Amino acid sequence: MQEVDIRQVLDLEFLQEFQDLFAKVMGVAATTTDMSGKAIIKTSNFSDFCMKLTRGTVEGAKRCEACDRDGGISSAKSGRPYVYECHAGLVDFAAPIILEGKQIGTMLGGQVLTSEPDEEKFRRIAEEIGVAPDEYIRALRKIEVVPRERIDAGAQLLYLVSKQVSQASYQEQELKKMLDLLQDSLTQISDNMEELTNSANVVMDNQSNLNKEIQNVEKMSEEINGVVEFIKEIANETKLLSLNASIEAARAGTAGLGFNIVAQEMNKLSSNSQQTVSKIGEFLEDIKKSINQTVVMGTDTMENAKQQSDIIDEMRESINKINDMTANIKTEK
Repeated sequence: MQEVDIRQVLDLEFLQEFQDLFAKVMGVAATTTDMSGKAIIKTSNFSDFCMKLTRGTVEGAKRCEACDRDGGISSAKSGRPYVYECHAGLVDFAAPIILEGKQIGTMLGGQVLTSEPDEEKFRRIAEEIGVAPDEYIRALRKIEVVPRERIDAGAQLLYLVSKQVSQASYQEQELKKMLDLLQDSLTQISDNMEELTNSANVVMDNQSNLNKEIQNVEKMSEEINGVVEFIKEIANETKLLSLNASIEAARAGTAGLGFNIVAQEMNKLSSNSQQTVSKIGEFLEDIKKSINQTVVMGTDTMENAKQQSDIIDEMRESINKINDMTANIKTEK
């Protein structure tokens, strides 16, 4: 909080308008300073006595800044408006500007007298700060003498406004922090949504490619099934040939014994081929079932991925709208 710049916290345009009206209505001078005592906006209704002569000298300006600073600090310590006599002998009052329990500046008013001045006292002050005493007295005689009750009322009014300005500034700062945090979170969520959408799209693309490969495997299975049927036909023909050969070998008697052995081997080959073909057919049927089940699961995966992608797109759109609203609020502030 010690590093807070009051110029970046308060609405300086509103503050300037209020300060000008306050000074005009109350018939006093007014200014708002930072913690060093330097004015943060234009001074309002300052007299020549203060602005031209007192603050017009190096020593006078130095004393005025110190006086403004000390007045604000004294007000902050007491927790109420602080009315005091400035170094140049005029009556001023101060109200602290507090943010989160820390003073960041001061609203000041005054440059008046509550009784007729002792001119000798002001001549001594003029000599101390390096101003011609006669000119200083001429300017002093233009300073308005007002009742103390009016000073107290002005100080109280300035204090109440100071409190409201401080509270409004605090709430605005807190709101800005929350908006910044919300905007950062929404941006992060939006980025994550983008990644999820991309992942869902990759899943759909991969599943689409997988379905194409599954279709190719299914076509190959059909081709293999055709080859198996062809092998089955050959096995049946081989078995028929083996039977015919056995019959001819029996008719040939002893001369056909060797041929009969070949016919028996052909018969065994035919039987083994038929069994192999049968097993291959069972395997192909199992592969076909697995392919169909994989296709069904893949289709469900694609539908789920698409639904997720659509939902993510809707969420991202809503988040973008909230982000825009947050940005608009910050801009309005």
